[in-house]
Amino acid sequence: MKFGLMFANVGPFSQPSGLTALAQSAEAHGIESLWTVEHVAVPVGYGSRYPYSPDGKMPAPDNAPIADPVLPLAFAAAVTKKIRLGTGILILPQRHPLYVAKELATLDQLSGGRAILGIGIGWLAEEFAALDIPFEERASRTREAVAVLRALWKEGPQSFAGKHYRFAALESNPKPVQKPGVPIVVGGHSDLSARRAARYGDGFFPAVSGPEQLEHLLGVMRDECAKLGRNPAEIEVTVGAGFVDADQARRYRDLGVARIGIAPPAFDPAGVASGLASFAEHVMNKI
Repeated sequence: MKFGLMFANVGPFSQPSGLTALAQSAEAHGIESLWTVEHVAVPVGYGSRYPYSPDGKMPAPDNAPIADPVLPLAFAAAVTKKIRLGTGILILPQRHPLYVAKELATLDQLSGGRAILGIGIGWLAEEFAALDIPFEERASRTREAVAVLRALWKEGPQSFAGKHYRFAALESNPKPVQKPGVPIVVGGHSDLSARRAARYGDGFFPAVSGPEQLEHLLGVMRDECAKLGRNPAEIEVTVGAGFVDADQARRYRDLGVARIGIAPPAFDPAGVASGLASFAEHVMNKI
């Protein structure tokens, strides 16, 4: 079982000292990966329903500091040696895949092959409107963008002809260290997200409230894999649990989960270090 640390670019972790302490302490205590979140902007008074809380609002004020998801991972790469660096998640249909291919390949080069691209289709319609990107096209844009990324991470010039993205043969360099490219992890909480993971994901990051919902989504993913003739064991499963004890971690492991994402145990360096030391002793060392 691997353990990741989520929200690595939020609040004090968006600052150099906070992120350095978080990344280095996580690596020192055996945490396998760091994960960032994304909102390029938060429209004031948004009406879209946030799907992961009962009141439909994000659990932070609209003006909470949320740094870009990729740049902090490059910073973390420079102050660590082995911890993996993932976006959890990057809202892929809001970005042109030519830029994403370049950014993630660059991160993979700078980190020595430690990048993970976690993606989602987004939920905040007002944010899409501010970017002048049709909200109703986000699923099809995501599907095409994944195909573009995989093409551009191959050697040599590539062209693409789709509904949303079209370009003649061009070069996109550098290429990722990892072959055939940076792993793409599909996030989400719905049956559709589970099917997307089966169709084009290297991993699946279901946003679930507990093992029961997880079992359902994994069943949907495996059913879709069966239809496609794909081995579901090829898809690495990550869950974000906030906090787990050893028994809960074992239950997730028995369901086929490879990685559990936890929240930082504190916001200050001393609290992060002591909290992660306790987690390593009482959870990680007992799995």
